[in-house]
Amino acid sequence: MTRRTLVTAALPYANYKPHLGHVAGVYLPADITVRFLRLRGEEVLFICGSDDHGVPITISAQKEGVTPAEITAKYRREQLSTFTSLGIEFDRYSGTSVSPGHAALSQEFFTKIRERGDIEPRDTEQFFCRKDDRFLPDRYVEGTCPICGAAGARGDQCDTCGNSFEQTRLGSPRCAICGTVPEVRATRHWFFRLDRYQERLEEWLASREGWRENVRNFALGIVREGLPARSITRDLSWGVPVPLAEAAGKVLYVWFDAPIGYISFTKELYAERGDPEGWKRWWQDPECRILHFLGKDNIIFHAVIWPAMLMGHGDYTLPADIPANEYLNFKGEKFSKSRGVGVWADEILERYPADRVRYYLAAIAPEGRDTNFSWEEFIQRNNAELSDVVGNLAHRVFTFVERYYGSAVPGDAGGADAELAREILPLVAGARDRWVAALERTKLREGLGIAIDLARAGNRAFDAAEPWKSRKSDAERCGRDLAALLELVRAVAVLLAPYIPESAGKLWGAFHAGERAPSPGAIASLGSAALRAGAPLAPPGILFPRLELAES
Repeated sequence: MTRRTLVTAALPYANYKPHLGHVAGVYLPADITVRFLRLRGEEVLFICGSDDHGVPITISAQKEGVTPAEITAKYRREQLSTFTSLGIEFDRYSGTSVSPGHAALSQEFFTKIRERGDIEPRDTEQFFCRKDDRFLPDRYVEGTCPICGAAGARGDQCDTCGNSFEQTRLGSPRCAICGTVPEVRATRHWFFRLDRYQERLEEWLASREGWRENVRNFALGIVREGLPARSITRDLSWGVPVPLAEAAGKVLYVWFDAPIGYISFTKELYAERGDPEGWKRWWQDPECRILHFLGKDNIIFHAVIWPAMLMGHGDYTLPADIPANEYLNFKGEKFSKSRGVGVWADEILERYPADRVRYYLAAIAPEGRDTNFSWEEFIQRNNAELSDVVGNLAHRVFTFVERYYGSAVPGDAGGADAELAREILPLVAGARDRWVAALERTKLREGLGIAIDLARAGNRAFDAAEPWKSRKSDAERCGRDLAALLELVRAVAVLLAPYIPESAGKLWGAFHAGERAPSPGAIASLGSAALRAGAPLAPPGILFPRLELAES
């Protein structure tokens, strides 16, 4: 039976354009994984969309003088346009404010968990700004983190240490809109009793084999420290209304309704396909794997709160893996629009092809630690690896075959006398197996390195074969050697396909006319003599022209 995998990428707030930190940490790794799984012939669904509710949206709308609906529509379009330009292809990209049924499904989660007795009202204290005459939920208040002491912590989470807390614990609080010092007032909110899920969460997390240590250990640490009840309602007008008469004027906390978007977007997709029950194959079948791609700042929500919500509802499958990445920084600093630090995806795409951007971001993916983007290294690695290794290998082999063999496979790499093939084909098979194992573990940098190393081996083999000599002294042997080298080049096209799909597709098309990408089953053919002697070839030309540093 074909394995099914549902892949999600964290919903970006609909008040910004993606920068390269977002792309490298979340959306590109998810897209590479989806392409890999489909290349293996698996059934995959890729779901994402904009996170439209909550304080970040209302603040941005207020600053731009538009409504929250207007600002979310604007940024949702820009986000999808940028992702599409990068070759990131979702099955559904929706938004929590526009997806039919999202509000009702979020309210269903609230109601079901409340009926279990795990959501309860509490009278609490919250910051109130007298100047603006309003309560200050979440990002409407900023201050010093009570846990690590970092400045600029928000009222719901500290980006420096990743911890979350009640806003009244902030040191030196101030209103994020007007800057005044707020006062504390009483208000009623509804709390999710996470403490009642602590034992189940700890047991579940402890059983997660193969997870990244930064995800599993961080989440386990949070759970073992003790889970307090967490407020899941806010004093706002923009969001999903709390489904209680006594909660008029309050909405569900954005991080309660946001992950539910994964489900509502899937339901939306299948409703459009005319199969309104089809979504259940992905969310209510334990045979389906669910993978959540995200950045490390979202670990607590996806690895602790969201699983507790799924347990509380009771009808949905828990995630199989949560491959969260660390941060991609710029010159050692976090990307920041307000401080002008970083590189935005739409800007770099105006200067360089998408595949060159995808390649470098995959090569420096922040999988186990923070990494840094550098313009100089972007140019250097593209030229030294794509141009000088992969492009050089393809150009040398295809040019020689075109010049002396009429752009046709010049021999049989599977013949008994194919000496070079006896070295190359096992080399290709070994690279394929290591590559598959790496990508199965979402070790995408490792997988990319395997592909580049195979191309390096191909260049060394071409030099050792010396076809410019053997063509004259032993034409048959030369033809068999070149056939073996073509098998290696074809393998490189397959191994690079999830990373740089357009360029790899051109290379693949040189062997398979009319095909724009390797088909499912291509992986299995690597390491064997798949090319027929005399089969026509279509040299792809220069795949990777050398890059120059564009003026900023």
